[in-house]
Amino acid sequence: MDRFNDSNAPQVIQLQQHDQTTHRQENRIPSTYPFKVQEPNSPRFSPPPTSLFLRNLSRNLFYLHFLSHNHPTHRPHHPLPHLRPPPPQPLPSPPRLHRLLRHYRPPLPFPHSSQTPSRALRAAFWLSPLLTCAVGILLVSVGSAASLAVATTALVSAVAQSLYSCWVSTRFDHAARVLSAAMSPPPTKTAALVVLTVAACTVYSGFVAVGICGATVAGGGLEAVFLLVILVSLAWTMHVIKNVVQVAESRVKYMSFACGMDLETSVAFLDAIKDSLGSVCVGSVLVPVLGLVRGSARAIRSVSGDTDEFMFSCANCYSGVASRLITYGNRWGFVHVGVYNKGFVQASTDTWEMFRRVGLEPVIDSDLTSSFCFLCGVASGGVSALVGGSWALAVHNGYATAISIYAFLIGYFMVGNE
Repeated sequence: MDRFNDSNAPQVIQLQQHDQTTHRQENRIPSTYPFKVQEPNSPRFSPPPTSLFLRNLSRNLFYLHFLSHNHPTHRPHHPLPHLRPPPPQPLPSPPRLHRLLRHYRPPLPFPHSSQTPSRALRAAFWLSPLLTCAVGILLVSVGSAASLAVATTALVSAVAQSLYSCWVSTRFDHAARVLSAAMSPPPTKTAALVVLTVAACTVYSGFVAVGICGATVAGGGLEAVFLLVILVSLAWTMHVIKNVVQVAESRVKYMSFACGMDLETSVAFLDAIKDSLGSVCVGSVLVPVLGLVRGSARAIRSVSGDTDEFMFSCANCYSGVASRLITYGNRWGFVHVGVYNKGFVQASTDTWEMFRRVGLEPVIDSDLTSSFCFLCGVASGGVSALVGGSWALAVHNGYATAISIYAFLIGYFMVGNE
């Protein structure tokens, strides 16, 4: 009996040590990651110093420019708060998500359940060119040279949107079914988060309008520079707000899908701000720029076709560069940022490689979700431009063009902001 106890003593000690180690790991795991995972010093989940530096730099720059907009001269009147880099987060293993996604096939809704997305989809694709054309007609009535130039751009854009809507009209039903499957069921308790973000965007748009007025009145030869900085800041801030919500919802949906756990949306939103804001700031710069490059490359490739003319001789090269760049910055990377708390570039690379490995690139190219969000923003911007431009045309004709442009941009980022 003594010999038996002596032989089992090392095993008992090892089990006790294992339980203590597991207990310490569980205490370190935040509420949004209830998994037993690898040690935090695992090289798989330790971001490189360059990634941490870029994330912290982007986050600090975002806070700095956000505070600077509280003053018309764009000088921060509050000191930059102490910003600590987020602690290393133990994260779940990616192969587990890949296995789940490989065996999961979400059921598409019945035809009657997709009526709301179908109507919204068709309304966005047909109202957007009509409202853009109406904005062009309004600007033509202003009569100035600048308004005629902007009106020409608006009318050409309306024609292009109409042709695009006719071209993709055969894919509306499939796109509506995909939207229905993607939105069902929505994360719980998202109404408060939506109201909060809309209120934040509205308040920030008010500060932007005050800054635009201040820069216009001040003049001094640098008016165009100030206006460009303000508009770039508006675009970046709106993208950051939207992408933080996307990261939070991705985390909530993953917890429900993989673990059957109902995570509070507010908790996921606060964790996204605390842990992933740096990655979101980086992604909010890369996604619009690289998306524009890829969209222009696809348009050039469609126009050029298989011709070998000199004008389109670089179309294939440009398309290859765009396809390579989209690997490092795409909007699907925010899902991995929310689930694994990765750096945005690494998350985008891993996501795109997974798409490429299973052959989903043609499906992504034919997806209408991005176009739907973009045209929703254009329609909203058209309504805002019509309201603001009509008011300015009746009150002060000289500011009608500028007010229409600014109202269009604010309306676009408030609603579309794809």
